[in-house]
Amino acid sequence: MQAPEFKDFAKEMVDYISNYLENIRDRRVLPTVQPGYLRPLIPDEAPQQPERWEDVMADVERVIMPGVTHWHSPKFHAYFPTANSYPAILEVVMLDWLGKMLDLPKEFLACSGGQGGGVIQGTASEATLVALLGAKAKAMKRVKEEHPDWDDNTIISKLVGYTSNQSHSSVERAGLLGGVKLRGLKADENLKLRGETLEKAIKEDLDAGLIPFYVVATLGTTNTCAFDRLDEIGPVANQYNVWVHVDAAYAGSAFICPEYRHLMKGIETADSFNFNPHKWMLVNFDCSAMWLKEPYWIVNAFNVDPLYLKHDMQGSAPDYRHWQIPLGRRFRALKLWFVLRLYGIDNLQAHIRRHCGFAKQFEALCVADERFEIFGEVAMGLVCFKLKGSNELNEALLKRINGRGNIHLVPSKVNDVYFLRMAVCSRFTEPADIDYSWKEVSAAADELLAEQKK
Repeated sequence: MQAPEFKDFAKEMVDYISNYLENIRDRRVLPTVQPGYLRPLIPDEAPQQPERWEDVMADVERVIMPGVTHWHSPKFHAYFPTANSYPAILEVVMLDWLGKMLDLPKEFLACSGGQGGGVIQGTASEATLVALLGAKAKAMKRVKEEHPDWDDNTIISKLVGYTSNQSHSSVERAGLLGGVKLRGLKADENLKLRGETLEKAIKEDLDAGLIPFYVVATLGTTNTCAFDRLDEIGPVANQYNVWVHVDAAYAGSAFICPEYRHLMKGIETADSFNFNPHKWMLVNFDCSAMWLKEPYWIVNAFNVDPLYLKHDMQGSAPDYRHWQIPLGRRFRALKLWFVLRLYGIDNLQAHIRRHCGFAKQFEALCVADERFEIFGEVAMGLVCFKLKGSNELNEALLKRINGRGNIHLVPSKVNDVYFLRMAVCSRFTEPADIDYSWKEVSAAADELLAEQKK
């Protein structure tokens, strides 16, 4: 979609909203459709090619509006939970579309007829906490059956989870909020968590009388976009009855491209999987996709059902208020539906590949300059690099680059090595932009090194 089209479609949308509000009294305030009505109205999979805006907007009235509760209607007088509104059904289908695009195991998909399914959380931080609480509920039930004389506090005090020391800070925070111990395990020389490291920690904790229950494998760490060895971690965790949660917040979008799926080898061993379409798949914030093989444990952990939250269709469709921390929720599936239809799988794949190509372009420029070196591997749209020299030198370089005000970078530090991160962020990026950014980095280095020689 180009800028002129966007302007025209935006005007149409404003007209649609205005007409909707002006004529809202003419709409039935509560839908009469049955749960599942959407399934036969939309395809089973996301389109490969983009669809016309006119067709998508026509489907808003044909497909979406028949299932909407009209909260803005003067006829609406109920305290009715958004988590139970019929748009949740679109969310079921959209998570199946997205799961198929990633080639997730069928056990994660609602359309498989099994227990699994997806939900849109607000952030990956929420997904990590939700998975931890589900794992905690599952472990407590198992331990109570084995030790009926143990009370809840005794069991909780023994629970221990694991993650890499390269994982996002939100994993540590989930442990704090969940009231359990989380161990940060040392990643290998390539900044990946390995199966043997996890198994050693589990055995140590079992010998100490603790109860291993949860592990987070990160696919695409925030610092360097490193990929934990899920193919090693998963089998070890499965052996010891430890819940495996996969955090692919950034890199997960790349798995819509077949050539990157080797990086999630072992996904069949996971209990839950999460990535953020709002990070790299052109969906506006907030939209964090999460799949679970057994949502029962989440529902069991979060289920509260006072009379004012009950409704006639309970049990006929997912009650997403039991799959998340808050009770209320926004209609996040609608923006995902728009993006998947207006872009199509082919264009979304092209977007990912372009960004990865831009990262390789920047990497080549960096490697060609003998003053610089790459830190870690360049696997996605992120390049970690530094001047050869001290941490202080690179801190000064970053300050110089950002002080010029033409581009903006952020740093990170791993194993006491300070480096700069160049992430390809904008969908408008072109090769010339990468060349420009490199020239800014190079010019800042020229200035800094020249000053140091004086």
